[in-house]
Amino acid sequence: MSGFFSKRGKKPSKAKVAANENPGGSVDAPQAFSRIQMLDSFENAGLGWFWATDAENRIIYLSPSAVAQVGLTKQEAIGTPVADFFKQDEEHVREGRPLKFLVSARNSISHHPVRVAASDDDNPQYWELTGVPQYDDEKNFIGYRGSAKDVTASRASRIDAERMAQYDSLTGLANRHRMTKRLTSTLKAFHASQRSCALLMLDLDRFKQVNDTHGHPAGDDLLKQVANRIERIVGNKGEIGRLGGDEFQIMLQDMEDRAELGELADRLIKMISQPYQVNNARVSIGTSVGIAVSPFDGVEPDELVKAADLALYGAKNKGKGCYRFYNVDMRDGAETRNQIEIDLRRAMEDGELRMYYQPIVSAKDHNLKCLEALMRWEHPERGFIPPSQFIPVAEEIGMINELGDWALRQVCSEAANWPFELRVAVNVSAIQFAQDNFPEKVKEALREARMPAGRLELEITESVFVGDTGRTQEMFEDLKRIGVRLALDDFGTGYSSLSYLQKAPFDKIKIDQAFVRGATEKGNNNPAIMSAIVSLAESLGMETVAEGVETKDELTLVKERGASHIQGFIFSPAISHDELLERLETKQLKYEARGPERFRSERKSVFRRVGLIHEDHRYHVTMRDLSKTGARIEGLLNVPVGTPVVLDLGGGQLAVAAVRRSEEYTQGLEFETPLISDGADGLCTRHRVSPYEIAAASNAPLASLPEDPYALLMAENAANGTRKQFLEVDTSRNARNRKAG
Repeated sequence: MSGFFSKRGKKPSKAKVAANENPGGSVDAPQAFSRIQMLDSFENAGLGWFWATDAENRIIYLSPSAVAQVGLTKQEAIGTPVADFFKQDEEHVREGRPLKFLVSARNSISHHPVRVAASDDDNPQYWELTGVPQYDDEKNFIGYRGSAKDVTASRASRIDAERMAQYDSLTGLANRHRMTKRLTSTLKAFHASQRSCALLMLDLDRFKQVNDTHGHPAGDDLLKQVANRIERIVGNKGEIGRLGGDEFQIMLQDMEDRAELGELADRLIKMISQPYQVNNARVSIGTSVGIAVSPFDGVEPDELVKAADLALYGAKNKGKGCYRFYNVDMRDGAETRNQIEIDLRRAMEDGELRMYYQPIVSAKDHNLKCLEALMRWEHPERGFIPPSQFIPVAEEIGMINELGDWALRQVCSEAANWPFELRVAVNVSAIQFAQDNFPEKVKEALREARMPAGRLELEITESVFVGDTGRTQEMFEDLKRIGVRLALDDFGTGYSSLSYLQKAPFDKIKIDQAFVRGATEKGNNNPAIMSAIVSLAESLGMETVAEGVETKDELTLVKERGASHIQGFIFSPAISHDELLERLETKQLKYEARGPERFRSERKSVFRRVGLIHEDHRYHVTMRDLSKTGARIEGLLNVPVGTPVVLDLGGGQLAVAAVRRSEEYTQGLEFETPLISDGADGLCTRHRVSPYEIAAASNAPLASLPEDPYALLMAENAANGTRKQFLEVDTSRNARNRKAG
């Protein structure tokens, strides 16, 4: 080795020679020999190796022990270009230039991680290189001289440590830190290339009940099963993370089609809601999904996360088990929610809560048989606030038991004074049902009102079966001993086992309106499901109630399918107690069916001011009806049939359409591309005009656009050419969709 360096490297300087001489002036040969032995020992021990290249950066020396370790002979190693012998370690790339660039530029190399190209893929070897370029006395480059060491083991440990810092130890999914880092880097890169990125936020419903009932180990097992199901649905389409607790996040690159996103969210909801086996028990949970898409709903990570969070909250407010897309109105909704929380605590004290009653009639003669009690909140400033808004808030802030207890006492008190002994049904939340003293509260409410127990029905959803089934069965038995009736509400929308019906002493099964809605349409399977539910109930000696019947064709269908009782707007909405008393006192116990002849699933009655664009002009019109395939508008006079227009639905939603019917001030429009569900009761376009397009057309940086950039699109002083450009973008996109379809 000493001969190699003396021939290939620089000549030793006089100072270095002097350093090796003894005080008498002769070279200390034993000391030089000892140094060579130490270097050989250092190499052979694997503590480190030496390497060198010629002026062409070909390897001319590599420690023999290093050559042996990678399974090569000296002849195979010598002469190989150093950039071919070593490959860049892509798994743990350091910031800076790759090895090939460094050696070609003759830069110094310091602790550079590489993979030995000749090492086996099943057992790769990773080294760390250090090297310095060498020059002769004439400043000619003569190659590198350097050292190397094996870092395979330490690299694996480092990667494991980094993985632990970036991945959830329970599920193996990315953790909050990694998801934030990945979202930040993705949005930064996509901002430059004007690409889209979708973010889905998931929150499990009823997970806390499983955790509390079966213990934290069971909860951990459930979370792992949920993570596995999400991975099966998402696959390699995106990155999945568990943010903590029962919160999950999914990032999907280059996806902004809301039809695809809605379909994916729906599949996630259905898959996660399927039953699980935990601790030899069968449990069911659910999930809600909020969806936001960059750049439409935010270009910064915190903006997009907040938008997805608001959309998730909107989904949970809708009744859970659904998805929602973010829209700008949700920001106001968040403020409203905070105000509801404040006002709800005061509402009971001030007597703002009321019980309304919706009739349940006999399917045979339409005579009144029962009334379902429904809570209503009449706010002094905002009017009636729907239960879908304040009930979820009550659950979150721990007021649901207080509201439920009040409703039970109030209903019993009012029903006890009716002129007829009609049954009355009260909804019971799963949280309320789980109270150990719930049967005592029922007895106390009946005793105070002096009402017979047989007149009270408790409507319970399948979610009560999530917890301890043994304790649930005991609760059923305690309630039946009191003498009250039990009804299974929203049957078929959950995933409880039918085996529960063998033991649970229900008197009635309520067929959820989801099976009634659209059941009269051709090819719909809901009628067969209704028949199966009715047959099951009859075999178990239970009544059936078809909920949500609104049209006469639906009424005919549920009768044909054998439902014993019917509830819905076809007979009456929920009415106040005073209105009910007036009807009872006049003995109006028979109801007439009043409603549309046929069910129309797509058309929704609306009253909205929207924009209509024709050529270079924008008009304000009123939209009266909206369906997936078209809309009815008012505000323009005698528009010719066939006129191409674009309907501006707000928020960057432009629907290309044509006038198909026109009568004075009313026009019927047909959309070129059908709208899709927004995850709630509304409709939306699949695509939106991108803020990138708005910024480009207005010659303004994206950061300078207003909070709602779409307002700029239709501003009265916007250039006609700008409007045309957006419409061309939207029209061409629709054409691509048609071709793809």
